[in-house]
Parts: sequence; C-alpha cells; structure tokens
Amino acid sequence: MTTKEQIMRSLDNLPEDATIEDFMERLYFLLKVERGLADVEAGRTISHEELVKRMKEWAK
Repeated sequence: MTTKEQIMRSLDNLPEDATIEDFMERLYFLLKVERGLADVEAGRTISHEELVKRMKEWAK
C-alpha cells in the first residue's frame, strides 16, 4: 500500500465529525509507526531485557 493510500484509508476511518487536529494526530501516529518499522528492518532495536535495564537506570 502506498503512503497516499494509507493516508486516504486513515481519513476514511475517522468519524464524520473529526477535526483537523484529529487527522493530524492520526498522521503523526502513522509516521511514528512507519519509522518504527524502518528501525526494525534496519536492526535498530534493543532487547526487552536491555529496555528493562535502561528503565531501571532512568528511575534512579
């Protein structure tokens, strides 16, 4: 599916009374998901164990 098709589908799935802000939030969400998937494909991830370790360090 092309980016344009994703955007159009997203627009179609919003309620009739959706605001421009609602649509912008949806687009931002799609952008973040797309970037996350690109990170996975490029191997830019960490393990669950590493995440837990980092979160414990942040909580200090």
